Amino acid sequence: MKGLFITIEGPDGAGKSSLVKRLNESILEQTKRPLVMTREPGGSEIAEEIREIILNPLHTKMDARTEALLLAAGRRQHVVEKIRPALERGDIVLCDRFVDSSIAYQGKARGIGMDEVRAINEFAIEGLKPDATLYLDVEAHIGLARIMDKKSNRAQDRLELEEVTFHDKVREGYKEIIAQDPERFEIIDASLDEETVYQKAWQKIHSLISE
Repeated sequence: MKGLFITIEGPDGAGKSSLVKRLNESILEQTKRPLVMTREPGGSEIAEEIREIILNPLHTKMDARTEALLLAAGRRQHVVEKIRPALERGDIVLCDRFVDSSIAYQGKARGIGMDEVRAINEFAIEGLKPDATLYLDVEAHIGLARIMDKKSNRAQDRLELEEVTFHDKVREGYKEIIAQDPERFEIIDASLDEETVYQKAWQKIHSLISE
């Protein structure tokens, strides 16, 4: 792989999507490097259709293992269709969520087992691993309050509608993942103001690109 694979992770309401957009603009403006900005679930045509099934608030009967398998299937298509080709071209890939999300959400919070979900995804990604991951850390009640804020003007998806205890477990899951692979992660306090979070994230990404 000649490119640079950077993922952004964090609980719901951490501000990942907004940060990814700003980082995308900064990379394009200040480095002139070829860049692919993408997201999960989704990221490619087939994977986006799978995303709609997973996050549909009406799909309340979805089994936890079905959810995990659908996410892994979408990720496989995303990797084959978009991520791996971009990295082989030497592009920077900036991805909003990747395998860590499944391990935290389905493995830990759903209670399937973190090792089990990791194994499902290893089959899907065939050893592909981010070069670096920015983890935006925020307490569950703060993140959910942001989502519920009437000013946000967006509908909640099926996972965002889970109880705060579920989101507490997600955060616990991320902490366990980071403890197992600390060198890959840059932890950023997402309870800080948006500009401070951006500056900390950009400093890390700029250093990665410079290297």
